[in-house]
Amino acid sequence: MKYLRPLFDLILYGNFWIAACAVAVTLQTYLLTTGAVPLFPFPALVGFATLMIYALHRIIGLRKVRIFTSTGRYAVIEKYKSHIFVYAVVGAAGAFVCFWFLSLRMQAALILPGLISLGYVIPVLGGKKRLRDLDDIKIYLIALTWAWITVLLPALETGFLTTNPTSTLLMFAERCTFIFAITLPFDVRDLRVDGHTGVRTIPSRIGISRTKILGFASLTLTSFFAFLNSQIGLYSLSVCAGILLSCLL
Repeated sequence: MKYLRPLFDLILYGNFWIAACAVAVTLQTYLLTTGAVPLFPFPALVGFATLMIYALHRIIGLRKVRIFTSTGRYAVIEKYKSHIFVYAVVGAAGAFVCFWFLSLRMQAALILPGLISLGYVIPVLGGKKRLRDLDDIKIYLIALTWAWITVLLPALETGFLTTNPTSTLLMFAERCTFIFAITLPFDVRDLRVDGHTGVRTIPSRIGISRTKILGFASLTLTSFFAFLNSQIGLYSLSVCAGILLSCLL
């Protein structure tokens, strides 16, 4: 196990896992709306940009949690922060190359979610605050930005947004509620850290038990939106079953 631990740390704290997940749900949108699975340029940009954003988030976030860097995940991040910085540079370079190959319309559509993503991890507000340091807002920014980038932008690129706006909006809502639900446990995990930095989140306001109920309710909504897309003909029964299985897991 001691030989596997460094590999797990690399995959998780190097942000390769979250980047792969971002690419996967982006490809899911392409597959379900067009039947094609293009890897370049937009899905590749999503992967590189996610690698960059989350690496920056880990590096910059360390400054606000110095008292926690001796144990747990923060100790791992502190130990490998020079590596993580390299991943951020690689991610930025890869994202720039992919951005160059996008259409002008896609480049313009990326500006706002890109600025939100950067503002989430880089102190752009007064008092050296990031968007994530504002009370209650961070989980909504995560859900909306992930859904925007992994649903709306692929649908815009392929023209599916124009020809099937209802299905696109249902898929957007489905992705929002799913990301919202799977982000809630991280807010529970971060209660102590967010308390130290003075950030109020949903678990700190309504408690852990109600947060769990909220998460289950959000996953139920995810299944409902998927069911609606099956009723209007976008999803097959097997697709609905796959989404339901994801929610159950």
